[in-house]
Amino acid sequence: MAQAATTLPHVSFREAAEARAIPWYLWCATAAITSAMVGIHWDISWHRTIGRDSFLTPAHVMVYLCGVLAGISCGYLILATTLQRQHPLRDSSVRMWGFRGPLGAFIAAWGGVAMLTSAPFDDWWHNAYGLDVRIISPPHTVLALGMFGVMLGTVLLVLGRMNRATGDARRRIEWLYLYVGGMTLVNVFTFIMETAPRVLQHSALFYRNISIAIPFFLVSLARASGRRWACTEMSAIYMLFWSLMNWILPLFPAEPKLGPVYYPVTHFVPSNFPFWLIVPGLLLDLLFTYTPSWPRWKQAAASGALFLAGLVAVQWPFSMFLNTNAARNWFFYSHNFDYNIRPTSYTFRNVYYQVEKTPEQFWIGMGIALAAAILMSWLGLHRGDFLKKVKR
Repeated sequence: MAQAATTLPHVSFREAAEARAIPWYLWCATAAITSAMVGIHWDISWHRTIGRDSFLTPAHVMVYLCGVLAGISCGYLILATTLQRQHPLRDSSVRMWGFRGPLGAFIAAWGGVAMLTSAPFDDWWHNAYGLDVRIISPPHTVLALGMFGVMLGTVLLVLGRMNRATGDARRRIEWLYLYVGGMTLVNVFTFIMETAPRVLQHSALFYRNISIAIPFFLVSLARASGRRWACTEMSAIYMLFWSLMNWILPLFPAEPKLGPVYYPVTHFVPSNFPFWLIVPGLLLDLLFTYTPSWPRWKQAAASGALFLAGLVAVQWPFSMFLNTNAARNWFFYSHNFDYNIRPTSYTFRNVYYQVEKTPEQFWIGMGIALAAAILMSWLGLHRGDFLKKVKR
C-alpha cells in the first residue's frame, strides 16, 4: 500500500504533463507544411521574376524540406509505436504493412515520399522540356499530391490529439489545429490561383472555380474543430500568411535571367492579393451558430448561398479597386508584373476578360457556381462530422 501511495502521484503527474504538452512530432509536422508553403510561394515568385531555374534553388530546398520533416516526424512515430508495446499511442493507432501508428502518420509519410520523389522528376522535366509556363505540370502534380498528403496527415495527427484531449489541453491544441487548417487553405488557393486571376473576377467562371475548391475544406475543417469562429479564424490565417509572403518577397532584389523581357523587374514579384475569404467565413460561422438544429441539407443550402453571396459582395468591387492607381503600392502591390508579361495582356491593361458573352451565359454560370457551393458545403458538413470522431 505504501509503495502504491508513493508511485501513484508520480504516474498521475507524468500523465497530466503529457496530456498538457503538444508533442514534438506535431510541431515538426506543422513546420513541414509551413516550409512547403513558404517554399512554393517563393518558387512561384522565382519563376515570375528570374525565370531561370535549377534543382537546388533556395525555394526548392524549402519545399523539399517539407518531405524531410514529414519523414522524420512520422517515420519516428510509426517506428516508435510499432516497436514499443507500451507506447501511449499504440491503442489509438492502426496497423498497416506490419507497422503500427496513427493514420495521419502513414498518410503524411506517404506525402513526404511523394514530394521527394517529385524532385528528380521535376529536374528531369526542366532539362527535357525547359521552364514551366504553368504551376501544374506532371512533376508539380506529383508534388501537389505529396503536399496534400502531408497536409491531410498533419490535420489528422493534430485532430486525433485534440479529440483525445479535454479542458485546457484541448484549448491549447485547438490553435495549432486552426493554424494547420489555415495553411491547408493556403495550399488549396495556391494550386487554383491560375484559374482565378484578377481579369476573371467579373466572370461566373471565377466564382465557379472558387466554389468548387474552397467550401469543402473550409466547412469540413471548421466543423471538425467545434469552435464557434473557426471559419473566420482559418480564413484570417490564410489571408495573413498570403499577405506576409507578398509583402516580404518584394523586399529582396532580383532580375530576369531569361528572355524575352517585356517588363523591367528589379525585385521578387509577389502573387495577387489574397481573396477576401474572411467575409464568407464570418457569414458561415454566424450561420452555424444560429442553426445548430437544422438538418444537414438545409445547412448546406444556406452555407453554399451565403458563401457565394459573401464572396461576390466583397471580391467583385475589390477587384475593381485593384485596377485603380490607389492599389499601386506596397500594401496591395497591383503594379507588380512578371518579366514576360506583354503590354497587350488583359492583366497589364487592367481589363476584365469576358468569359461569358451574354447575360444568360453569366447567370447560368452563377447558377452552376451556387450548385457547386451547396454540394461542396454538404460534403464538407458530412466530412466534418466524421472528423469529429477521429482519435487514431
